[in-house]
Amino acid sequence: MTKIKLHRPLCFIDLETTGVNVASDRIIEIAILKLFPNGDKEMKSARINPGIPIPPVTSAIHGIYDDDVKDRPVFKEVAGMWYKFIEGCDLAGYNSNKFDIPLLAEEFLRAEIEFDITAHKLIDVQNIFHKMEQRTLAAAYLFYCGKPLENAHSAEADISATAEILEAQLERYPQLDPGVPALSEFSTMTRNVDLMGRIVYNAQNVPVFNFGKHNGKPVRDVFEKEPSYYSWMMDGDFPLYTKKVITKIRLDLKLGK
Repeated sequence: MTKIKLHRPLCFIDLETTGVNVASDRIIEIAILKLFPNGDKEMKSARINPGIPIPPVTSAIHGIYDDDVKDRPVFKEVAGMWYKFIEGCDLAGYNSNKFDIPLLAEEFLRAEIEFDITAHKLIDVQNIFHKMEQRTLAAAYLFYCGKPLENAHSAEADISATAEILEAQLERYPQLDPGVPALSEFSTMTRNVDLMGRIVYNAQNVPVFNFGKHNGKPVRDVFEKEPSYYSWMMDGDFPLYTKKVITKIRLDLKLGK
């Protein structure tokens, strides 16, 4: 029986991708391990045709080449199935708050599926590790589970290891609340409005920019005084989820909310 206190399923997500740019790279392998409150587990994994070439330097890391995925479906063809699999679940992973979940959200939005991150609690096992011990997935697995990580950069191996690490973390740190809301809060480094942390909440719970010349300024104030900044962001290489967030803020501003 899991030590994680679950009130609804928790999905551990790991992606292998064409690169590390959330806005432009694509999924080539996805694995999701779903833990149920009754202790049952379900694993789903698949390879995906990214629709773009996989850079050789990336293939050298995870061992997946263009020929390996050329006959696989593109993400849009299977997006509905994956969305249904995680619907009503909380989400977890290793460095997932910064990479896996934002990139998965981008793929859903490209597939015209309205993915709303606020419907999920997020647990980032890497953030717990860094807060408690400060160290990579392989090092975390060796540290917490006492054995080397075999087949690193295989999505199934990585995500199974991540789930084991979270269990071991709860065993090692009894002060950690095993509930998903508490783990989500503890494993969050910044209070993001979007997934990539371009927009964050300040101490007054107001969305502010977290980059560039308007760093720290309220988004509404900037859009009111400099409307062209919104257009610049919408035309720029920002993730779709970030554009979705700023569009809502701009619409609320126009409606006087």
